[in-house]
Amino acid sequence: MPSTPVRLLLLADTHVPRRARALPAQVWQAVEAADVVFHAGDWQVPEVLDELQARARRLVGVWGNNDGEELRRRLPEIARVEIEGVRFAITHETGAARGREQRMATAFPEDDVLVFGHSHIPWDSVAGEATANPGLRLLNPGSPTDRRRQPECTLMTAAVQGGRLVEVRLVAVDREP
Repeated sequence: MPSTPVRLLLLADTHVPRRARALPAQVWQAVEAADVVFHAGDWQVPEVLDELQARARRLVGVWGNNDGEELRRRLPEIARVEIEGVRFAITHETGAARGREQRMATAFPEDDVLVFGHSHIPWDSVAGEATANPGLRLLNPGSPTDRRRQPECTLMTAAVQGGRLVEVRLVAVDREP
């Protein structure tokens, strides 16, 4: 009998209230639908962390370069969690895009999936066979509030089922008036 999927929501770079007064309603709907919410840093204010902790079934988060003392006190720089046999690591910054898979495969040799943020640029790649951790999946959900040079604001959804990461989707976030 197949297992029930664990639904994931991947967020990063929410930048509230600097880039948006609040998280869009679409983000909160995704939070309600998720079993686990990952946030890869740059919350900006502790109130966003508080609200996500109150509304998410389970929250895994880290601090980002724009997060102050209180967020850095409450959150780690790197978090790790295992969900149904899939080992996740989460951090904010991974450096330049060039050579990212090689660097991260070396830095995260025991993990299956690395969730990161910082660039506001969605990313989905796999470390190659010639790396320290072939098969490491690297995921950046972009930003739901600050698209920067991207065509749209984004988040990611995924699921873990049968010990595998499945159904990874980049989702455009509607702009609210």
